[in-house]
Amino acid sequence: MAEESSQGAARRGLANVKPTRHYRSVDVERNWVLVDAKGKSLGRLASQVAAILRGKHKPSFTRHDDVGDFVVIVNASEVEMRGNEKLYKKTLVKHTGYLGHTKKRTAAQMRDRRPEKLVELAVAGMIPRGPLGNRMLKKLKIYAGAEHPHRAQNPKPLELVA
Repeated sequence: MAEESSQGAARRGLANVKPTRHYRSVDVERNWVLVDAKGKSLGRLASQVAAILRGKHKPSFTRHDDVGDFVVIVNASEVEMRGNEKLYKKTLVKHTGYLGHTKKRTAAQMRDRRPEKLVELAVAGMIPRGPLGNRMLKKLKIYAGAEHPHRAQNPKPLELVA
């Protein structure tokens, strides 16, 4: 008899509790965001873009699925690295897979040759590794200049915190 009354009270007490909603990547509406990197700090830009790619700005954020938006970054060649000559001290290392074939470049050399890659590496370091992170990185589009071929998607300009 005591069990029935406690179960009944538990049922009455949980009447207003709603189950947790889990979102899937097919259920989420994806938006396009345009970010201008001119004069922005590379690290701050990368962390904010990574949050948008993951979907952390949405109430439908789910850790185990890709619910983020598409991001278009323009003017990647004019991104800044602030503090203590970091542009010349920071070394980016790539190994080709052959013995002794390690290639090293400074951030200044990368910004001159391939500024898109510099921004992509910074953002990639701030998202999860593995298949989930790979899906998120496919939604990132980076261009060195002000022009981009995504006009048809009508990306909304987003002003990031400096």
